[in-house]
Amino acid sequence: MPYIEDFLTAKQEEEIVEAIRLAESETSGEIRVHIEQHCDIDAYERALEVFHILKMDNTKYQNGVLLYVAVDNKAFVIFGDKGINDSVDNNFWNSTRDKIAIQFKTLNFEQGLIDGIKEAGKVLSHHFPWEHGDRNELDNTISKS
Repeated sequence: MPYIEDFLTAKQEEEIVEAIRLAESETSGEIRVHIEQHCDIDAYERALEVFHILKMDNTKYQNGVLLYVAVDNKAFVIFGDKGINDSVDNNFWNSTRDKIAIQFKTLNFEQGLIDGIKEAGKVLSHHFPWEHGDRNELDNTISKS
């Protein structure tokens, strides 16, 4: 697998951040992407740690979604906060996972993340629509470690 610096180009990162911005323009939900080279523990457990490190559990409606990628482990996790889990059925997570996995299998990481962001944004907009006065609670940039 590529080094974390080579996983996405700067242009691809910009396009992912723009996909987050567009998805969030329709919802009060918050979407973040975190990429790291390697994960020494279970990827789900690490995603939970990162979720808390990024303060994604501090959103007003508990409606943050983290797309976590561990490059060397060839693993990704979609982690949603309590407000989302209480509102959506399990198919939401499966359909989002499948959209990402289809692209990742062909090493099209940028499109996989964009497809996952779009799917998450679409579902979030139904359960947590954007309302006048909503503010962006979390940074849209891709975090890395």
